[in-house]
Amino acid sequence: MDARPSQLPISPAAAQDLRAVEMLRVWVAGGSQHLSLNPGPWSDPAHWGIMLVDLAKYIANAYEATNRMKKEAALDRLRHGWD
Repeated sequence: MDARPSQLPISPAAAQDLRAVEMLRVWVAGGSQHLSLNPGPWSDPAHWGIMLVDLAKYIANAYEATNRMKKEAALDRLRHGWD
């Protein structure tokens, strides 16, 4: 697939690691969420749980860094969305 202006760049570490594996790609298109998922590299779903916690922290930090809300408030909203 050709790169699109809305496509995020590959991180430098992943680009340089020939063994790097893309695990998840999420898009919003036509008002809905669409994703591609590669469950292969992790045999234990607990690894996905660790990744989801890390992802929540990255999201909360991004909201704070862009002055949208404090990271604690963002984590609370993430928990609300989860529930």
